[in-house]
Amino acid sequence: MSSGPIGIFGGTFNPVHYGHLRSALEIRERLGLAEVRLMPSARPPHRATPDCSIAERLEMVRLAVAGEPGLVCDERETLRAGPSYTVDSIRELRQEVGPQTSLCLVMGADALLGLADWHQWQQLTDYAHLVVIARPGWHFPSAGAVADWLQPLLCEQVDELLAQPAGKVHLLQLRPLEISSTEIRELIAAGRSPRYLLPDPVWSRIRSAGLYGYNQAAQT
Repeated sequence: MSSGPIGIFGGTFNPVHYGHLRSALEIRERLGLAEVRLMPSARPPHRATPDCSIAERLEMVRLAVAGEPGLVCDERETLRAGPSYTVDSIRELRQEVGPQTSLCLVMGADALLGLADWHQWQQLTDYAHLVVIARPGWHFPSAGAVADWLQPLLCEQVDELLAQPAGKVHLLQLRPLEISSTEIRELIAAGRSPRYLLPDPVWSRIRSAGLYGYNQAAQT
């Protein structure tokens, strides 16, 4: 376990690709984190459970981060029964790292706008900061339950995130990489190659396991 500030980057990672990895690396460097934990969701409560098993998605994340010490695969959501609620995961992680370590839960701007539908969403900042990833020009919501909750928590300075264990919300803009897991799955199902959109070990795993409709005979 890292002794410094930690980022938590959740998602289905179906499959993990360079957009995820580049974002995780930039988050780590921009926020001065000791590590960023990529945390695959086993049973996402707000979308259909992926057809690709959590065991395969977890293995692809492990392959993707191998050799990059600042990125770690966190399997905790695969070990719990029931829906993969984020608040449960960061509560567990908080118990593991103690009360003083800064935790930064990373989410996209779209996820933030739908935060009121999350399980125990107002408790998230009891255990971690929220780091919201958005495109240039995006602004926090100005009205509604989420906006009212956010207003006293907003923080512009990274130093504030590192000086406190939890409780702040920070906006971060990253280099956009227009890569999507949906596009990769569609390419594979259509018999086309997704190479250079995701790490070679991940593509090798997809081929060897026959994931996403990969058909060796059709693609040789």
